[in-house]
Amino acid sequence: MDRSVHKITRVVQGRSEQVERCVVEEYPLRLRVNGHDLATLICSPHQLNFLLAGFFHLQGFVSTLDDIQSLGVCQDFGLAEVRLKGALPERLSPTLTSGCGTGIAYNLPASLLAESGQKPRRYSSAALFRLMKDLQQKAEQYRSHGGIHSAAIGDDDRLLVYAEDIGRHNTLDRLAGEALFRNIDLRDKMLVTSGRVSSEMVAKAARLGIGLVASRTSPTDKAIELCEQAGITLVGYLRGSGLEIYSHPQQLLSTSDTECIPGITGVILAGGESRRMGSDKSLLPIRGARFIDHVYTRMTALFDEVVIVTNSPELYSEIDCRKVPDLYYAQGALAGVHSGLSHAHNEQIFVVGCDMPFISSRVIRYICAQADRGDLVIPNSHSGHEPLHALYSKSCLSAMEQVLDAGQRRIMLFFDQVKVVEIPSHELSRLDPEGQSFQNINTPEDYFRLRGTLVAHEELVRQPLQENCGN
Repeated sequence: MDRSVHKITRVVQGRSEQVERCVVEEYPLRLRVNGHDLATLICSPHQLNFLLAGFFHLQGFVSTLDDIQSLGVCQDFGLAEVRLKGALPERLSPTLTSGCGTGIAYNLPASLLAESGQKPRRYSSAALFRLMKDLQQKAEQYRSHGGIHSAAIGDDDRLLVYAEDIGRHNTLDRLAGEALFRNIDLRDKMLVTSGRVSSEMVAKAARLGIGLVASRTSPTDKAIELCEQAGITLVGYLRGSGLEIYSHPQQLLSTSDTECIPGITGVILAGGESRRMGSDKSLLPIRGARFIDHVYTRMTALFDEVVIVTNSPELYSEIDCRKVPDLYYAQGALAGVHSGLSHAHNEQIFVVGCDMPFISSRVIRYICAQADRGDLVIPNSHSGHEPLHALYSKSCLSAMEQVLDAGQRRIMLFFDQVKVVEIPSHELSRLDPEGQSFQNINTPEDYFRLRGTLVAHEELVRQPLQENCGN
């Protein structure tokens, strides 16, 4: 893919030999849009649907995939025929504005500044280093030659989209296009790239709402100016354990993977009966590990103390943490939360269910940051309250016991006896736009639907465009 083999002469210490060498392929793609020639892109010839969708999006021609009425590529002739809604300008307009007499004025349009909102963002240096490491691992996995650029966008938890191309700018178009196809919101995310950061790359990042741009090499002076305007943190020479910050350094917090949330115990509830599933949900495999393994790994990165509430500790003997039983045996999730609170060494606990494998550290840290506001801090999702993804204080114990002593099971029955702080869903949607934090699995249908979704996403990332001529 994207490479050809050439015979070359290699000279080492004065001795020559004939060898074969893989080199990257440079592919000119002519764009005909609404019946008119628009531009020729010099790119790598893979996943051209992502490239074209991102190119049109970053040029301001489309906002969603619905704005693309048809898209066809003839590989043999290097021609893309595209039909977009609405009329196009006669020529492409650069994102940067041009001055006269004194050269180029590097300023972002007011619309982009308005979109960024100049709002403060917060990023973790540990998450940034992880994202760059993930980018390098991806590049090593897919590449068997040099001469190609790579880039990725991610958040505090994971890499979201990855792209490579012979052109640095093309990688951003590809990322934007894949995000459109997968309906991923890139606002306030982090962009890491293998190449130099130029003013044009910053302008594209600003259009996507990116809040941090980082590179293994240096930025240009104009890129720094634009990042200052757009409220973007710009990082260069991100290598090893070092980095250089060129703009808005206050938004990048110096943290490490060992820094945990103080004064709070992480509690994993694994005592459910799993009646609807028909088997223990905590042991279901996903992405090479059990549900509870994914949850435990994330929780240990967040809390110094992690406790599993279970009446079957032998199932988790290889997990190195305390396992505690229900004090009110088999009385549901409320009894599990009560047991976690009673056994915790800290005054507050953060509770998650064992069937929630995609919990977000950003969301959890945000909820825990509200710990001093009430006895119970509970987020809301589109489904309502999320009591199994919430923070509880030991001041709730007495009210919980009154409900349990009465033989009741519903967690919400004690809420009116304590100070409850609710976090609205819109506050958390910017931290977890896909809403995976609250995704739990209750039935076999839920489980197989989840696995099918993950496989589909992975195949979409790998699959090349289905080329067709004459469309």
